[in-house]
Amino acid sequence: MIKEDFIKYWIDTSEKDWEVSLVLFKQKKYLYSLFFAHLHIEKICKALWVKNNEDNYPPKIHNLNKLLAQAGITLAEEDETFAADINKFNIEGRYPDYVSNIDLICTKDYTYDYLEKIKKLKLCLLSKI
Repeated sequence: MIKEDFIKYWIDTSEKDWEVSLVLFKQKKYLYSLFFAHLHIEKICKALWVKNNEDNYPPKIHNLNKLLAQAGITLAEEDETFAADINKFNIEGRYPDYVSNIDLICTKDYTYDYLEKIKKLKLCLLSKI
Protein backbone atom coordinates (compact mmCIF):
# COMPACT_ATOMS: atom_id res chain seq x y z
CA MET A 1 0.00 0.00 0.00
CA ILE A 2 1.12 3.54 -0.68
CA LYS A 3 0.65 6.54 1.60
CA GLU A 4 -2.56 7.59 -0.16
CA ASP A 5 -4.06 4.15 0.57
CA PHE A 6 -3.38 4.54 4.28
CA ILE A 7 -4.93 8.01 4.26
CA LYS A 8 -7.97 6.68 2.40
CA TYR A 9 -8.30 3.85 4.93
CA TRP A 10 -8.50 6.31 7.85
CA ILE A 11 -10.98 8.57 6.04
CA ASP A 12 -13.20 5.68 4.93
CA THR A 13 -13.32 4.10 8.38
CA SER A 14 -13.98 7.49 9.96
CA GLU A 15 -17.07 7.86 7.79
CA LYS A 16 -18.37 4.50 9.00
CA ASP A 17 -17.92 5.68 12.59
CA TRP A 18 -19.84 8.87 11.77
CA GLU A 19 -22.71 6.78 10.40
CA VAL A 20 -22.73 4.71 13.60
CA SER A 21 -22.74 7.90 15.65
CA LEU A 22 -25.85 9.12 13.84
CA VAL A 23 -27.63 5.79 14.25
CA LEU A 24 -26.86 5.80 17.96
CA PHE A 25 -28.19 9.35 18.22
CA LYS A 26 -31.48 8.26 16.63
CA GLN A 27 -31.61 5.37 19.11
CA LYS A 28 -31.16 7.87 21.99
CA LYS A 29 -27.79 6.40 22.95
CA TYR A 30 -26.31 9.86 23.30
CA LEU A 31 -23.05 9.13 25.12
CA TYR A 32 -22.21 6.34 22.71
CA SER A 33 -23.11 8.58 19.80
CA LEU A 34 -20.53 11.07 21.06
CA PHE A 35 -18.02 8.28 21.64
CA PHE A 36 -18.25 7.31 17.97
CA ALA A 37 -18.18 10.96 16.92
CA HIS A 38 -14.87 11.28 18.78
CA LEU A 39 -13.62 8.16 17.02
CA HIS A 40 -14.69 9.71 13.72
CA ILE A 41 -12.60 12.83 14.35
CA GLU A 42 -9.73 10.75 15.74
CA LYS A 43 -9.46 8.81 12.50
CA ILE A 44 -9.43 12.00 10.44
CA CYS A 45 -6.60 13.20 12.69
CA LYS A 46 -4.79 9.93 12.04
CA ALA A 47 -5.20 10.46 8.29
CA LEU A 48 -3.59 13.88 8.72
CA TRP A 49 -0.85 12.31 10.83
CA VAL A 50 -0.08 9.81 8.05
CA LYS A 51 -0.15 12.56 5.43
CA ASN A 52 2.32 14.73 7.32
CA ASN A 53 4.72 12.10 8.65
CA GLU A 54 7.04 9.63 6.97
CA ASP A 55 5.54 6.62 8.71
CA ASN A 56 2.19 5.23 7.58
CA TYR A 57 1.23 3.99 11.03
CA PRO A 58 0.02 6.68 13.43
CA PRO A 59 0.58 6.28 17.15
CA LYS A 60 -1.98 4.27 19.10
CA ILE A 61 -3.24 7.27 21.02
CA HIS A 62 -6.70 8.83 21.17
CA ASN A 63 -5.97 12.40 22.19
CA LEU A 64 -7.01 14.60 19.27
CA ASN A 65 -4.76 17.51 20.18
CA LYS A 66 -1.68 15.30 20.46
CA LEU A 67 -2.40 13.69 17.10
CA LEU A 68 -2.88 17.08 15.47
CA ALA A 69 0.30 18.46 17.06
CA GLN A 70 2.29 15.47 15.85
CA ALA A 71 0.79 16.00 12.39
CA GLY A 72 1.90 19.63 12.43
CA ILE A 73 -1.69 20.86 12.19
CA THR A 74 -2.56 24.19 13.75
CA LEU A 75 -6.19 25.02 14.41
CA ALA A 76 -7.91 28.20 15.42
CA GLU A 77 -7.93 28.50 19.20
CA GLU A 78 -11.67 27.81 19.37
CA ASP A 79 -11.31 24.59 17.34
CA GLU A 80 -8.32 23.48 19.38
CA THR A 81 -10.26 24.00 22.60
CA PHE A 82 -13.23 22.10 21.17
CA ALA A 83 -10.98 19.19 20.10
CA ALA A 84 -9.67 19.00 23.66
CA ASP A 85 -13.24 19.00 24.94
CA ILE A 86 -14.28 16.15 22.63
CA ASN A 87 -11.56 13.97 24.16
CA LYS A 88 -13.74 13.47 27.22
CA PHE A 89 -16.10 11.28 25.21
CA ASN A 90 -13.31 8.87 24.37
CA ILE A 91 -12.26 8.41 27.99
CA GLU A 92 -15.65 8.56 29.62
CA GLY A 93 -17.27 6.32 27.02
CA ARG A 94 -14.77 3.54 27.77
CA TYR A 95 -14.83 3.29 31.53
CA PRO A 96 -18.00 2.28 33.38
CA ASP A 97 -17.33 4.43 36.43
CA TYR A 98 -17.38 7.54 34.22
CA VAL A 99 -20.36 6.51 32.08
CA SER A 100 -23.00 7.07 34.75
CA ASN A 101 -21.69 10.59 35.46
CA ILE A 102 -21.46 11.88 31.90
CA ASP A 103 -24.52 9.99 30.69
CA LEU A 104 -26.62 12.34 32.82
CA ILE A 105 -25.47 15.41 30.89
CA CYS A 106 -25.66 13.81 27.43
CA THR A 107 -29.21 14.84 26.68
CA LYS A 108 -30.66 14.94 23.18
CA ASP A 109 -30.06 18.70 22.84
CA TYR A 110 -26.55 18.52 24.34
CA THR A 111 -25.58 15.71 21.98
CA TYR A 112 -27.16 17.36 18.95
CA ASP A 113 -25.19 20.56 19.62
CA TYR A 114 -21.95 18.61 19.90
CA LEU A 115 -22.63 16.66 16.71
CA GLU A 116 -23.24 19.91 14.84
CA LYS A 117 -19.94 21.33 16.09
CA ILE A 118 -18.17 18.07 15.26
CA LYS A 119 -19.46 18.34 11.68
CA LYS A 120 -17.82 21.76 11.39
CA LEU A 121 -14.55 20.48 12.85
CA LYS A 122 -14.68 17.56 10.44
CA LEU A 123 -14.89 19.91 7.45
CA CYS A 124 -12.03 21.99 8.79
CA LEU A 125 -9.82 18.93 9.21
CA LEU A 126 -10.74 17.39 5.87
CA SER A 127 -9.79 20.62 4.14
CA LYS A 128 -6.22 20.04 5.36
CA ILE A 129 -5.86 16.62 3.73
